[in-house]
Amino acid sequence: MTRPSNHLLLLEQKLSELLTGLNDIESDDAWQQVTSTAKVLADGLRNKDDTIDNHSILGSTSLIQDLVSLFTLALHGSNIPDSSYTSPILEILRVSANLCMDHDANRASILNAEFPQALVSLLQAYTESFDNSSESQKPLPLSLPHLKVVRTAVGVLLNASVGYDPVKVLLISLDAGSTLLRLSNYIYPPGSWRFSSSSDIEEWQIRSMLSAWVWRTLLELKEVKDENLQPLSAKDLPSLTQALVAYTPPHLNASSTSFSSDHEMFFDLLQTDFDSLEESCTFIESLSLDVEDIRLSLARGYKHPKDHPAGSSLLSILDFLEKGDYPSVWANAPQDFDVSRKQKAFDMCRAALIKTVVEVAGEEDAAKSLWVDSEPDTEGGEFVLRMVGWLKGYVFDMDAGSGAFFNRPDMAICASLSLGNLTRQEKHANLLLSPPHSLAPVLSSQHLLSPSTDIKMKHGVLGLLKHIAQAGPPGSDIHVILGKAGLIQCICDSGVWDEQTDGMAEVLQVSAIGVVKHMCNTNVDNTISLVLPPPLEGIGHPSGLSLILSLVKRADTITVKSEGTRVLVNVVKSLWSGDIIGTPVSTLSSPIANGTVDSASSASKERKKKESMKAVLTMQCATALASLVGRSGRYPLLVNEGVVALTLLSTQKVGAPLVLRAILAPLPFENPPSSANPPSASTSVTTDVSSPTIATPSTRGRLPLPRTTLDMFIAVLKNVDNPVNFQPEVRINVCSLFIQLKRNASGEEFDKVKETVNPVLVQLLESLQDATGKEEMLSKAIKKVLDTWA
Repeated sequence: MTRPSNHLLLLEQKLSELLTGLNDIESDDAWQQVTSTAKVLADGLRNKDDTIDNHSILGSTSLIQDLVSLFTLALHGSNIPDSSYTSPILEILRVSANLCMDHDANRASILNAEFPQALVSLLQAYTESFDNSSESQKPLPLSLPHLKVVRTAVGVLLNASVGYDPVKVLLISLDAGSTLLRLSNYIYPPGSWRFSSSSDIEEWQIRSMLSAWVWRTLLELKEVKDENLQPLSAKDLPSLTQALVAYTPPHLNASSTSFSSDHEMFFDLLQTDFDSLEESCTFIESLSLDVEDIRLSLARGYKHPKDHPAGSSLLSILDFLEKGDYPSVWANAPQDFDVSRKQKAFDMCRAALIKTVVEVAGEEDAAKSLWVDSEPDTEGGEFVLRMVGWLKGYVFDMDAGSGAFFNRPDMAICASLSLGNLTRQEKHANLLLSPPHSLAPVLSSQHLLSPSTDIKMKHGVLGLLKHIAQAGPPGSDIHVILGKAGLIQCICDSGVWDEQTDGMAEVLQVSAIGVVKHMCNTNVDNTISLVLPPPLEGIGHPSGLSLILSLVKRADTITVKSEGTRVLVNVVKSLWSGDIIGTPVSTLSSPIANGTVDSASSASKERKKKESMKAVLTMQCATALASLVGRSGRYPLLVNEGVVALTLLSTQKVGAPLVLRAILAPLPFENPPSSANPPSASTSVTTDVSSPTIATPSTRGRLPLPRTTLDMFIAVLKNVDNPVNFQPEVRINVCSLFIQLKRNASGEEFDKVKETVNPVLVQLLESLQDATGKEEMLSKAIKKVLDTWA
C-alpha cells in the first residue's frame, strides 16, 4: 500500500514534469493534467497528518517554485488570466494556500519565491478592471471561475500571513490592504445582495466568503509587530465607511430582490453584512485613535470632500450615527442569528464611531476645518450646526417623549464632547450661547445634568461647560448667560459633588468645579447662587459652596482639594468687590443693560451679598484657604490666591480672628502634589485684585514641609531654599495680610504671630536696604508692617 507522503510526492513530481513539458510546448491536455494533478494534491494537503508531516516534506522539494512558475505561465503575460486558464490557476492557488497553512517554513519559501507579490499584482489587476463609476451598492459582475480565483488568491495571502510577520510587512509595503478592501467592496458591497438580480447560491457564497477572508487578512496585517506599520491609510476611509451605508436609509430596510427572508442564504448574507460593519467600525476607530493623518483627513474631507483622500467619510459616519439603526428584518431572524448580541454589537459600533468623531474634533489642526468662522449662515459651519442640532434634538425629544433623538443619549454625548473639543476661543463660546444656537438653556436641562444622568453624559456636558466658561475672561457676558440659565444650581443638583460620586468620577467633579470657578470670578450674581442655598428648597438644603467644601475636606487628591478651594478664592474676591450689581452686560437685553435697575432690586442684591459674605466668614472657609496656602509651596500662584482671599476675609472684624486661628492651626499631613502636575495653575485667570505670579524653575532645595500656614508665610517672605521663586508681589501680599490682621484682631493669637514673624521682617528689612524696583516696594511693605505692629 502506498503511504500518503509517497503518493503526494508522486503528484509533486508529476507537476514538475508537466512544467518542464509546458516550457517546451503548450497543450490543452497538459494544462488539464496540471488542473487534475494539482486538485488531488491540494485535497491531500487540506488536513494535517499526525503521523507524517507532508507539508514539510513537500515544502523541501521544488514544489513551491514550480507552482509559481506554473502560475506565471498560465497568465501568458496578462494581468488577469484568460477564462480558459482559470481552472489550473485555481488549483495551483489551492495547493499554495494549503502548503503554507500553519507552516512558517513554507511561508518563508513562498515569500522567497515572490509569490505574494505576484498575487497582489493579480488582485490589483482585477480591482483596476472594474468600472470605478459603478454604483457602490451593486455587486460588480464576475464569472464564477474568476470569483473562485480571486477568493483563493486572497486565501493564499491569508494563510501566508497568519502569525508570520515577514509576509505581513511585505504586504503592507505593497499596499495590499487597500487593494483587498477595494476588491471586497467591488465583489461584495455590504447589503448589495438585496439589489442584485442574481440569486445563484454558489455565487453569493463565494462573494460572502471572499469578504470574510479579506477582513481576516486585514486583521492579521493590523497585528504586525511594528506598530508604525498600518495596513490601511486615509485613502481607504471611503472604502471602510461603505459598510455603514447598508445600515443607513434608504438602504436600511430595503427589500431583497434576490432572496426572500425564508431563503437559506438570507440570514447568512445578513451576517456577512454585519461582520463587515463590525470590522469597518473597529478599523475606523483604531485608525482615528492612532494616526494623526486619519483625523486630519476626516476633518478636511468633511469641508472639501473632493480635495482630500477621505472624501465625505466623516459625513457618512455622522449619517450612520444619526440615522443608522437595526434592520427591521432582524425581528424575524432565527434563534441562532442571536439578535440581542447583534444589537449590543451594533451599539458598540456606534460607540466606536463616536470616539472617532470626538477624536477628530479634538485634533487641533482638524478643528480648523470643522469650525468655520467664515460661514455666517451656519454660525460655525455645518459640523458645529449638526452637533448643536444633536444636543437640542435630544433635549427636545426627551421632553416630548418621542422623536428621532428620543433615547439617543449617545448622540448628545458625542455632540457635547465634540463641541467641547472645538470650543477653544471666546468667540466660539459666545457663538454657542448666542442666537440661533442659544445653548445655555439646553445645557441646563435635567436630561443632560441630573442625579440620574449617565456618567458619560455628565462628562461630556461638564467638559463642554468648562471650556465655554474658561473661554471668557472675568466679567464676560459668557458667565452672565450661563448664570441666567441656572447652570450653577443645575450643577449643584446633579449630584456630581455628592459623596457617593467619589472615587469613580473625580474628572467630573473637577470639571464641575472648573465651571463654577470661572463663573464666579468677579460675578456677584453667580457667586450668590453658589453660596446661598436655593430659596425654594427649604431650610437645611446645602449650598453649592458647602458641597464643594465638603468634597475638599474628604478628597484624597491634591487636584480636587486645590481646585475646589480656588472656587472659594473667587467667591471671596467677588463678594468683597465694590460692584454689588454684578458684571455689566453689553450684548443682552436685561434690566442691568437697559439701566432699569430699581432701588428694590439693588437693595435685594445688597442683602443677598451680605448674607453670602456672612456665609463665607466661617472657620471652615478660613481653614480651607489656609490649607491651600500651606500645601502649595511649589506653586506661587496658588499661594498668592490663598493669601489674597485670607487678606480679604481679614478686612472684617469677624473674619480676622478666624484667619488667625486658621494660619496657626497644624496643617494636615498630605502628599505634596507632583511637580509635573500642578493643580490647574496654568488655567488660572489673573485679576486686578492681585498681581500675576509665575512658577519659575530653580535648582534650589525642597521647601521643608510646613507645620502651619504661618510657616509657609515665613518661607515665602524669606524666599530662601524654595523649590520655586516667590516673586515680590506675593511677598508684598503677605505683608498686606499681616497689616489687616493687626487692624481687625488682637489677643494671644495675634501676639504669637507678631512674636514669630517680627524678627524675620527685621532681618529682611536689613537685607533690602539698597533694594531697587520691586524689591524696593517689598522693603516699603515690610516697613509698613513693622510700623503698624509697633
